[in-house]
Amino acid sequence: MSRVLILVGSKSDMEYARKAADTLEGFGVEYQLEVSSAHRKPEYTKRLAGEAESSGFGVIIALAGYAAALPGFAASVSKLPVIGVPLPTSDLKGVDAALSIMQMPGGVPVASMGIGIAGAKNAALMAIRILSLQDPNLSDKLTEYIESQAKG
Repeated sequence: MSRVLILVGSKSDMEYARKAADTLEGFGVEYQLEVSSAHRKPEYTKRLAGEAESSGFGVIIALAGYAAALPGFAASVSKLPVIGVPLPTSDLKGVDAALSIMQMPGGVPVASMGIGIAGAKNAALMAIRILSLQDPNLSDKLTEYIESQAKG
């Protein structure tokens, strides 16, 4: 499946989600962007993440600040790869969110990217790398991108 579900816990985090979405768009990867909080909308979030695979998604990107519950929550209800992006929305500038994502208990894996805009872009690129394993066209686009990066 070459579709990505992007989850963000708050409308105020959309600038970060847009960076992931823009990167996916650049590769022609379809995505769905949803504002859904593990704390404020747990049942809706559970349904989105839990039904992501049957809805045709291959990867979930979850962006979250503060305690960053969203990535772990998504991973607890889905067997899809979940990529967490810590956001610099707290007084601790995202360090709290990064530690929350990196400290998932054994058995509930979440890949963790860097904090903020670069992390959002890298989450999209990681999703593309995962999806490219099953999609030769996407793999070719990724090879071109990597080669263009090497040229500077």
